[in-house]
Amino acid sequence: MPADSLTVADGSPDAHLQAVRRLIARHKTLDWLFGLLGVAALMFAMLVFAMLFGQMLVNGFPHLSWDFFTSFPSRRAASAGILSAWVGTILVMLVTAVVAVPLGVGAGIYLEEYAPKNLLTDIIEINVTNLAGVPSIIYGLLALGLFVYQFGLGQSIAAAGLTLALLILPVVIVATREAIRTIPQQIREGAYACGATKWQVVAHHIVPYSLPGIMTGVIIGLARAIGETAPIITIGALTFIAFLPPSPFGNPGHLISFDWLTAPFTVMPIQMFNWISRPEAAFQANAAAAGLVLVVMTLSMNAIAIWIRYHFRKRIKW
Repeated sequence: MPADSLTVADGSPDAHLQAVRRLIARHKTLDWLFGLLGVAALMFAMLVFAMLFGQMLVNGFPHLSWDFFTSFPSRRAASAGILSAWVGTILVMLVTAVVAVPLGVGAGIYLEEYAPKNLLTDIIEINVTNLAGVPSIIYGLLALGLFVYQFGLGQSIAAAGLTLALLILPVVIVATREAIRTIPQQIREGAYACGATKWQVVAHHIVPYSLPGIMTGVIIGLARAIGETAPIITIGALTFIAFLPPSPFGNPGHLISFDWLTAPFTVMPIQMFNWISRPEAAFQANAAAAGLVLVVMTLSMNAIAIWIRYHFRKRIKW
């Protein structure tokens, strides 16, 4: 840069240099304040979570026992448990994963690798992104009319699983597409140069390399679904249930039975809602214990997502 370009109105390069230094110092101050504000917001959020979790731990941990996990709900707080709730939660999440993961991952791969870039594809992409922000109660109303009444599934595990699958499907699709976009274009070009077909490139390179991001998005979506209450209540899940769905194994004449898909159910959030709505302090403590179990399940799923990302990323070598 020419020396005369550093001059200001008074023609002094030193004055311009001082102005630049003041500008840099002001930007550094703003950066420091912004960082301090971010740390303060993070600490406040962590403090609120720690207080809530601490209160739940103090109230609920003394009630955690083997009987609490193996007993059905009861009108007496001392003998009430979460057996039907956690079994129902696992079965509903199983249906959700079986439906949402293949559809979501497949749709994400198609939109990113196969779909033509035209107006229709752009409209689909915008709608998929917008669906990720739709309130969960809307999915419940949709499922009530479609799965419960139109398809005749009723208040069953299958209806609940399909409802939650619709809920997390946009999350899985977006996560899959974002994971695929992180793959360098040189990987595709090198595979094509070696004579690989489109399917071989996707199956042998794109999917394995993007698997950590895909699995992380899937587990985060399932972690969201496991705590949803509004859509499950909308389709008519039971708030009090003292029996388990039929076992998928051991039925006479059938190796595997799917009768459990049509069975009524309840889940952990609804069981908590049932207990927290009662005035007795003992039921409030039971709700805190159930909430503690649900938090641990959710944090465990997020921990698994972190481990999967770390484990598979170590195996990736560009």
